[in-house]
Amino acid sequence: MENKSLYSITTEQLELINEIEILEGEITPEMEQRLQITKEQLEFKSISYLEVIAKKDAFNTLIDNEIKRLQALKKQNNNVIERLKDNLLMAVKTFGAFQVGTNKFGSRKSTSVFVEEDKINSLPKKYKTIKVTESPDKKAIGEALKAGKKINGCRLIENQNLKIN
Repeated sequence: MENKSLYSITTEQLELINEIEILEGEITPEMEQRLQITKEQLEFKSISYLEVIAKKDAFNTLIDNEIKRLQALKKQNNNVIERLKDNLLMAVKTFGAFQVGTNKFGSRKSTSVFVEEDKINSLPKKYKTIKVTESPDKKAIGEALKAGKKINGCRLIENQNLKIN
């Protein structure tokens, strides 16, 4: 069997159907053979494509699971790091600064700003950063367009999606 792409098989099949239509539906034995070969190739390629799709989907699931596992491991490591740093800070607070080998342990003061959550809205504008994110409500727009409303810059697009049973 000759190795052809799914696109070339589909194109050949369309050309063959066009020839059959020109002959008003009459199929020669040669056309019958070409139609059968094309059908076999199409079936073979389709099954091959499905196998690749299934393998890639399964691999993506493995990747997603590995990402989740690594994120959980990173979170666990960060928790251990914070716990150990807190223990070292407690030792410095209890015993004062100390040195072990070439490592010096001490503390330094810093300041951070805390704003009560319920007070944010009452702050003067000069003390706030306002972030506005706008995005279309596609569900509402879709419903309006289906109801016949015209919305500037919006339209319904009919897509054709692959369905595999």
